[in-house]
Amino acid sequence: MFDRFRVGTLLFVGLAVALSGCGTSEVDSIVVTPASVSMAAGAQVQLTATGLYGHGTHPSTSEDVTDLVTWSTPASSVATVSSTGLVTAVGAGSIPITASMKGFTGVVSGSATITVTGTTGGGGGTGGDVTTLSIIPSSQSVASPGETGQFIAIGTTVAGATKNLTTSVAWTSSSQSVATICTAGSALPCTSATDGLATAVNQGTATMTAVATNADGTVATATAPFTVVGAAAEPITALTILPSSQGLSASGQTGQFIAIGTSGTTGLQQDLTNSASLTWSSSIPTIATVTSGLTTCTNPLTNQTTNKCNGIASGVSAGSSTITAQWTNPDNSVLTATATVNVSLTAAPEPLLSLIIIPSTISVGNLQDTGNFLAIGTYSTAPTVRDLTSSVTWLSSEPNVFPVNTNSTPPNPAAPGGVVTAYGNGSAVIIAEATDPTTGSIQTATATFSCPLVLPNPNGNPPTPGSCYPGSQASGLLVTLTVYNEGLNTANWLVTAPSATNTANVIHCGPGWAANGNTGGSVCTATYPLGTTVTLTAPAQTGVSFGGWSYNCTPTVAVNALGPNSCQVTLGDVGNSNVTVGAIFN
Repeated sequence: MFDRFRVGTLLFVGLAVALSGCGTSEVDSIVVTPASVSMAAGAQVQLTATGLYGHGTHPSTSEDVTDLVTWSTPASSVATVSSTGLVTAVGAGSIPITASMKGFTGVVSGSATITVTGTTGGGGGTGGDVTTLSIIPSSQSVASPGETGQFIAIGTTVAGATKNLTTSVAWTSSSQSVATICTAGSALPCTSATDGLATAVNQGTATMTAVATNADGTVATATAPFTVVGAAAEPITALTILPSSQGLSASGQTGQFIAIGTSGTTGLQQDLTNSASLTWSSSIPTIATVTSGLTTCTNPLTNQTTNKCNGIASGVSAGSSTITAQWTNPDNSVLTATATVNVSLTAAPEPLLSLIIIPSTISVGNLQDTGNFLAIGTYSTAPTVRDLTSSVTWLSSEPNVFPVNTNSTPPNPAAPGGVVTAYGNGSAVIIAEATDPTTGSIQTATATFSCPLVLPNPNGNPPTPGSCYPGSQASGLLVTLTVYNEGLNTANWLVTAPSATNTANVIHCGPGWAANGNTGGSVCTATYPLGTTVTLTAPAQTGVSFGGWSYNCTPTVAVNALGPNSCQVTLGDVGNSNVTVGAIFN
């Protein structure tokens, strides 16, 4: 009897142990809540994973397994997720965020759909759609046609952040006959660097409009008047060609002539070489030709499209020809100037035909890793292919994060150029510039260097380390601080700051410092070591109303429109070589 009782007791204990083992390691399925979330870039949401199990004979139960599952995202450019299920929206798109773990039938998983709207905005990572748009300055006036004025578009997002949208908004002018304005995709001479640049055409006032379009199709607009005070420019009264003569080879060597016009009683000189009112001609085209009337062409040395195509003479055969430039004023009066081109049968000087960088792209996996690019030039005579790595000038589009070695003159073979070092994550365009020894023209080539950000995965099996991960940058990494005014006052606002060595009141931004010999500007920059905390101050100015810091700067005292105001910004945004601070002056 005792043995039977003992055996029964053991069976009961074994069954109890078996039942107690039906926990999180044997879940049947995982449910992630909320199942669907729509959020703006920069926003965060906490996901919860619930494990369900009901196999066997006991009732179905559930358990919170948020901290036990492995969270993953298929596209960190849209949204990231932490090991505890905290999702951070990054860029526009829609992706599933998945939670997975070992279950009763193997690995089981569940997911939630995350939809991110808008783009990452300013103000420390908060973003979303642009709700309001303003143009700085609110109006501009120039004296005469041909003069220019730069407008800046500042957008405010639904999250209250502000950002510079000058190169992304669509700019239009209400009257092209009064003034034009460069916008994205404009024809030459506009480029992306001149977006928002208005050019006076004739007397009058044109309204400049900026339109920002959100991902959902909604728009924000702003306008600013641009006034041209004077009428059309004075007529040209004198015309000169520079140089007055050139010697070329009959093998097709080219040379550039430039036409300089002097206008009216002011004596203002202008480069008229590519003007539509100027024509070029050669007296004997069989000896030398000259380009005229071209609006765009391809530079044979750089293989790039340009609008500076006219006045280029080419040698054809031995002899001498007269190059004539003819200018027609608005009143139909005509001016002419001449120069001479002498063509010989000698061989043309050796030109640099092309320049390339190899490899075209380098990607490294850790901070402070390096990559070495080579610059290869092709010449018209042997040796046609030459290694120019240590003789070209190397440039980086992100010199504070991805600096590139370049050599001094003369080049030092022991210190080769083209070596790029990663001090942060992201990418940069690396540029090689070579000057042709015979023509003086500059050849350029580009390549890409990147250090992709890979977040560490502590929950992997085995765990994987992060690469190009912020936090271990070298102390030499620099950050560029940019300060600009978002208010309506463009005459006498002022912001001061200490230098990188903490010398007080060294940096002065804005036209309010013009009385001390600084011309002032609407945008100012200064470079500081990574991690530096900079105190910016808006001193009290007569006639200036200070409206506070609108971007990236934390006030250190209560905002007082009549007294000095200070704020602090810590330049510790690793992987980003630029930090912008906005102030409002009215």
